[in-house]
Amino acid sequence: MPALPLPSPGLLLASAVVVFAAGIVRGFAGFGFSALCVAGMALFLPPAAVVPPIFVLEVLASLSLLRGALKDAHWPWLGWLVLGNALCIPLGVAVLAWVSEVPLRLLIGALLLLAAVLLRQGWTLALPPTRGVRLATGLISGFVNGVAAIGGIAVAVILSATRSDSAGALPPAAMRATMILLFLFTDLYALAWAALLPGPRDHGLLEAATLQLALWLAPAMLAGIWVGQRAFSGVSLPLFRRRVLDLLALIAALSVLRALAALAALWPLQP
Repeated sequence: MPALPLPSPGLLLASAVVVFAAGIVRGFAGFGFSALCVAGMALFLPPAAVVPPIFVLEVLASLSLLRGALKDAHWPWLGWLVLGNALCIPLGVAVLAWVSEVPLRLLIGALLLLAAVLLRQGWTLALPPTRGVRLATGLISGFVNGVAAIGGIAVAVILSATRSDSAGALPPAAMRATMILLFLFTDLYALAWAALLPGPRDHGLLEAATLQLALWLAPAMLAGIWVGQRAFSGVSLPLFRRRVLDLLALIAALSVLRALAALAALWPLQP
C-alpha cells in the first residue's frame, strides 16, 4: 500500500492546534499527549495517518523533558514501574489475540474513568507505597498499555490513590518526572517490539511521510510543552492533583467514547 500523503494546509494547521494543546498538557502533567492528540486529530484524519507521527512526537516530547526528569524522578517507583511494564506489555498484546479488543478497551476505560471521578470527588484508597504496590502498579500499567495503550492513566490513578502522608509518596515534580521517564521507556520498548515482531509494514513508524508530518508538528508540540512547563512551575500539590485527576477523567472518557463508537460501527455487522 502506498504511503499516506501529507494532509492539506488546513488540516496541518488544525493538527498543529491539537498538538499544541496536547503539548501544554504534557509539559504540565507529564502525560496525556498521545491520547489527546489521537482523540483530536482522528476527528479529521484517518487513524493510520495519526498514530505513527504522534508516536514519534511522544518520544521527542520525552527527550525534550529528559533533563529535568532525570533530576526529579523517584527512582524506586520508576524501577518497579519499568519492570512491571516490561513484563506485562507483551502479555497485554497477546491477550488481544484471544479477547475481542473493543469491549476490553471499553471495560478498561470505564474502570479508569470511575476511579478518576471517585478520586476527584474526595474518595481515598490510601495505598501504602510499598514495593508490592509499586510492582503491581507497573504490572497493571503494562497490561493496560499492551491492550489499550493508556497505561499511563492507570499509573496516574494509582499514584493519586497512594497515601500522601507516608514515606515514598510523590510530590508533583517527582510524579511528573517519573511519568516522563516511564513513557520514554515504554515508547522505546514498544518501538523495539514493533521492529522485532513480524507484521504488515504499511504506514510504518519510520517511513518518510510519518517523519515529515512529525517534523511539521514538532514546533507546535515543543511550544506547548514550554507553556505547560511554565504553568507547572511552583504549582501546589492539591492543585496539581486536581488538575491531574481532571485530565485522567477526560482521557478515560475519550477512551470510552472511542470504544462505544467502534462498537456502534461493528453492530450492523453482527449476525
